[in-house]
Amino acid sequence: MTVNPSIDPARFLDEQLHQASPDLLRQMLTTFINALLSADADLVCGASYGTVSDDRVNRRNGYRHRDFDTRAGTIDVAIPKLRQGAYFPEWLLERRRRAEAALTTVVATSYLLGVSTRRMDDLVKTLGITGLSKSQVSEMARDLDEQVAAFRTRPLDAGPYTFVAADALMMKVREGGRVVKVACLVATGVNADGYREILGLQVSSTEDGAGWLTFFRDMVARGLSGVKLVTSDAHAGLVAAAGATLPGAGWQRCRTHYAANLMSVTPKASWPWVKTLLGTIFDQPDADAVHAQFDRVLAALTEKLPRSAEHLESARDEILAFTAFPKEIWRQIWSNNPTERLNREIRRRTDVVGIFPNRDSIIRLVGAVLAEQHDEWAEQRRYLGLEALTKARRAGEPDTQPTDGELTVLEAAA
Repeated sequence: MTVNPSIDPARFLDEQLHQASPDLLRQMLTTFINALLSADADLVCGASYGTVSDDRVNRRNGYRHRDFDTRAGTIDVAIPKLRQGAYFPEWLLERRRRAEAALTTVVATSYLLGVSTRRMDDLVKTLGITGLSKSQVSEMARDLDEQVAAFRTRPLDAGPYTFVAADALMMKVREGGRVVKVACLVATGVNADGYREILGLQVSSTEDGAGWLTFFRDMVARGLSGVKLVTSDAHAGLVAAAGATLPGAGWQRCRTHYAANLMSVTPKASWPWVKTLLGTIFDQPDADAVHAQFDRVLAALTEKLPRSAEHLESARDEILAFTAFPKEIWRQIWSNNPTERLNREIRRRTDVVGIFPNRDSIIRLVGAVLAEQHDEWAEQRRYLGLEALTKARRAGEPDTQPTDGELTVLEAAA
């Protein structure tokens, strides 16, 4: 069957470029999608539109229009109707990606609750979305909430989770007629196969010991076990909660957070020099060299910046905990950069909202972002190699290999 193209691509593109319309991408996308839908409907009918053919099994009967929200804005999709049966392009109008749908429902919910109307007007115009009905918002929110709830409460059965990282992000939410800040608690970990996972997400009224304790207890109840090291900032409540719920786990102070803390007691003119010195501690080939370089850096700071030296000395055990593990995985455990990248992605999605209408909307959007990141990590290569991970699990444990004397006794007994 020969299909006559509904548009001349070269001529169409030339006309659009000459017009230089600000909605060029949206118009082009609309035209191309409608052309594809028309061609797909022709295949279902067995013959091209308006042609006579013995192969025809159905006929077209007009169109039904549907708004389709894309990253280029809302476009008018003309879905062909058939005289017999129904045609629906499932390959196109599939369920939105979770995070994008969550962002849309947060915006729509803000509209329905009357929150920051002017701000939401600007946001919707930026997104190019013309509007959503209450029924659409309710349906999308219900579906997303079920997915996010299942993700947040799933069993943590891929352990042991040798390494865990935890952090909190502050979000603004409207409660009781005023805007307050709440803490969004997030934890990631490395499972038994060496892949990273999102372990938990909770929203707490404040970032305090009680909130972190509840958070860690929830993860332990779902199966979190085998943790050897927790990496985080120096929040006292976080450190205490991890120690109370994960017995035997060490604590590594995040290098990125500590550098910021050290700069707070260092004159600004000395920041480049001190940061360079701090970096040399972590760039050593073995544990002995790390501790020796730490002492050299401490001596250099003591002479010129005694306050910075005192701060560094007090944090020795906290920032050098990684040296108890195999050097092959040092970079992954003394640095919290992967978690920082995850936080930046969450911020990128949440900053456009500004003030959330309620806590459920925070869970919905952040949970959807984390679920997508979790899926991406599962498809990437291992974060830690299995051999290095096995060595890390044995770190700090007594050597179970028999000595030469023990071997002699065993052989004699045999």
